[in-house]
Amino acid sequence: MTNQHNIKEIVKQKYSRIAEKADAGRPKTSCCEPSSCGDDLDYTVFSENYRELKGYDTDADLGLGCGIPTAFAALKPGDHVLDLGSGAGNDCFVARAVVGENGKVTGIDFSDAMLEKARRNALKLGYSNVDFLKGDIEEMPLADNSYDVILSNCVLNLVPDKQRAFGEMLRVLKPGGHFCVSDVVLTGELPEKLRHDAEMYAGCVSGAMQMQEYLDVIKNAGFSNIQVHKQRKLEIPEEIVRLYMSENEMAGFTSGNTGLFSITVSASKQDRALKRK
Repeated sequence: MTNQHNIKEIVKQKYSRIAEKADAGRPKTSCCEPSSCGDDLDYTVFSENYRELKGYDTDADLGLGCGIPTAFAALKPGDHVLDLGSGAGNDCFVARAVVGENGKVTGIDFSDAMLEKARRNALKLGYSNVDFLKGDIEEMPLADNSYDVILSNCVLNLVPDKQRAFGEMLRVLKPGGHFCVSDVVLTGELPEKLRHDAEMYAGCVSGAMQMQEYLDVIKNAGFSNIQVHKQRKLEIPEEIVRLYMSENEMAGFTSGNTGLFSITVSASKQDRALKRK
């Protein structure tokens, strides 16, 4: 089975390729891009439309998300916001439109190509209070109790140790702070080949947890007030599914409640002072 280090390298390489292709003016591709499909296919199938949102910048939108976490994040002017797996900066710039000049937005990513692209976008937009740092979500180079809100969009499902990632999120949030993330989860069982294929791990699929297990990880990390704001079944293009499933497996995967879902979920870090009362 692929180990955690190899999974991270696969994810890093794929997202770096996506950033480089975008810079070269090639068609945008999503996290759902197995290498065996070829480079000319567009599988931006999970993402939602940001174009009407204030702060949207087309150069920052690579179609890699599976929701719009800022829509449910209850951001306020002046907030300090952290975006995990910030990519080219799409959610960061939408958040910046809400928190304003007195707020601060930090994106963290481990792909140098993505960080370079995000920084160029921030420079182009003239934002002095949006920055991008290199780091691993499982071990963030950030101080305790630093952020009011954490965002993430179709990223945490790619992290091998999700319990550790949510523990890090709890650590860097301020007491009383909260997160809002959009992510891919699973209901029912994936076929064995799909579940263990390293290429599809970088496609937001084989790294997905069962929905209830995902929510349990959040609870076990110490968060409270867990809310699922939105749930949407995701359709994987048939040409991708056929690479990993037989006809019988495809029929079972697409029927009933078995399949992949995008959820947008929030939870809070309890304020210790409130807890003592």
